[in-house]
Amino acid sequence: MIIDISQPLAPGMAVFPGDAAYAEDWTFRIGPKCPVNVGRVSLSVHCGTHADAPLHYDPDGASPAALPLAPYLGPCRVIDARGPGPLCQPEEIVSALEGAPPRILLRLLAADTPGRWPAGFRALSPATITLLAARGVMLVGIDAPSVDPETSKALESHQACRRADMRILENLMLGHVEPGDYELIALPLKFANLDAAPVRAVLRR
Repeated sequence: MIIDISQPLAPGMAVFPGDAAYAEDWTFRIGPKCPVNVGRVSLSVHCGTHADAPLHYDPDGASPAALPLAPYLGPCRVIDARGPGPLCQPEEIVSALEGAPPRILLRLLAADTPGRWPAGFRALSPATITLLAARGVMLVGIDAPSVDPETSKALESHQACRRADMRILENLMLGHVEPGDYELIALPLKFANLDAAPVRAVLRR
């Protein structure tokens, strides 16, 4: 069974306030003098489901093309981490980490709403990243737009991921996924000079 956990890319989708919106158009259309349709897109690399590369939060960090692919492919655990607080704290998920594989996906939002910006979304505390790193986690994924709060300027959880050399997936769709163990496949596009890359993320039992 394959479960798609990626946001659809389409005009009108939610993007981080102030970031470039998704736009699409046609370069060629099928007609009497043209045998093909050819589309073009313009988007922020943080539109929809994407992988943050270290270059996003470290001026000397690696781009997506320079990253090993192993963290984005392999056993993972989906954990329901919804709660009332603005940050998911270590004590809320520690019991679900027993025997967990090295990729953790956390459901933080009440529902999947790719067409609406989730203002005030729940994020991760730096201590939660530290806990995951201590358990050998190499990748953390969330259904929120960022591992840090919307208004954060210090990006403390991104920086905790940098120190742990942990990969990040954001804007997953986990509302239809039962907590448990799966195989994750979420390979980032091979952008050589940018700070993030879209992914088509799927789970397999």
